[in-house]
Amino acid sequence: MGRITETVKVLIICNVLFFAGTLLSGEIVYRLFSLYYFENPNFQVWQPVTHMFMHGGFMHILFNMYALWAFGSPLEERWGRNKFLFFYFSAGLGAALIHSLVSYYEVHSVMAELLNGGWSQAEIQNFLINGKGGSESILATVSRESIDSLYAAFNTPAVGASGAIYGVLVAFGMMYPNVGLMLIFFPVPVKAKYFIPGLILLDLFSGLTGFSLFGQNIANWAHLGGALFGFLMAYYWKKNSFNDHRWN
Repeated sequence: MGRITETVKVLIICNVLFFAGTLLSGEIVYRLFSLYYFENPNFQVWQPVTHMFMHGGFMHILFNMYALWAFGSPLEERWGRNKFLFFYFSAGLGAALIHSLVSYYEVHSVMAELLNGGWSQAEIQNFLINGKGGSESILATVSRESIDSLYAAFNTPAVGASGAIYGVLVAFGMMYPNVGLMLIFFPVPVKAKYFIPGLILLDLFSGLTGFSLFGQNIANWAHLGGALFGFLMAYYWKKNSFNDHRWN
């Protein structure tokens, strides 16, 4: 975790430029490049890629870019530019895929409950777009929490490089398992081979229960998707001793 490598530097600059562009132009850029649920009218085909360069606030981009520098630079030094870029974007796309699949399950599960409870398809669509649905008597069979989660899954865009970063974290842990890592609020070094799986288990717990130690509106399943795809790629390359020169 020393000097910043060239590809990581370019990725950080691109993220900062996107963040600055969002601050200057506001909602237009945010809506255009964030990742919306694929049945939402705001969804565009480029969003699975561009959402990796969007962030929801200064601390969000600060932590992600720090992690990209700290854990991405050693991987780029080891793998080279092309292999690292392939890995980074593949993990980010994997995160977008898992996040979208979980959203699809959440949306259509609650939609089925609403249909069975008496709302029409038109009432559901009106609720998804305008936040106004059918009769409140539906609350006798479908919880308010489920209805709110349906609206949020359909309308809340995913932003951030976190999915790709989780892939990078997993690969770093596999390549450098005995490096000591620590959280700001827990300043005790823990080896990467224990620290990173623990972080992933926290995301799994949050994804399954809805309770998060790190605040709300965190795309836990995107984190897990990036970690999964990162693990599969890093494991395959490590087991097969992939030839770095094929990527240069």
